[in-house]
Amino acid sequence: MKVQRIAGLDVFRGWAILLMVMYHFAYDLKYFAYISSNLDKESFWVYSRYLIVFMFLVSMGMGLKLTYRSGIAWHKVKKRTLILGVSSLLVTVVTYIQFPHTWVYFGVLHFILVASWLGLIFLPYPRFSLATAILILLGSYFGWLHTHHLFTFFQPIFHLPVHYSQDIVRLFPWFAVVLIGMVIVSYQIHIKLFSNVLFSTSFFPNRTLAFLGRHSLIVYLVHQPILFALFMLFT
Repeated sequence: MKVQRIAGLDVFRGWAILLMVMYHFAYDLKYFAYISSNLDKESFWVYSRYLIVFMFLVSMGMGLKLTYRSGIAWHKVKKRTLILGVSSLLVTVVTYIQFPHTWVYFGVLHFILVASWLGLIFLPYPRFSLATAILILLGSYFGWLHTHHLFTFFQPIFHLPVHYSQDIVRLFPWFAVVLIGMVIVSYQIHIKLFSNVLFSTSFFPNRTLAFLGRHSLIVYLVHQPILFALFMLFT
């Protein structure tokens, strides 16, 4: 059952990867002027991005709880921090070169790096995690929980983009989604979820999705440069 649960989570994460690649393909179509859709304004694309980020972060919360269900292994924490730190820095450098006015300073990988450390505090406390997630969602909805003051402080220091960034995932409300993922595993909800036939790796498409899910970081880092290169060659 344990192996199947992990496989089911990989399939779920694989769906997130597939949807992300499709979204970025549409972004590249827009960037190279093949379509005129506004991905930042049109409801379909806005909610598509929300769905993709939600899937990534809820699976990240589940994975965090599963990884350290027997206790925090600090050597794994250090390794994860190093990998995510280098990957985040790479994204920042590349986007600064490509998009000097809208570069990524706190995108998905930056968020996951910070949330991975914050999540360790909540691992033993599922009820506290759920309560905190609810408070974050309520606070974000009513506008009194935000990080505007941090942006105001760091913006002139690092010359952060003022109006727009190519990818930004704010700590609030998105950390609530990570906590929800941890709560799902804490109360064994994931067992019923991933035992569903939809997540079974007996189907070839799901085995492909599981492969993408197991290598999600690599796919995340290389897919957009590959798409960009192909578009440039085609154009």
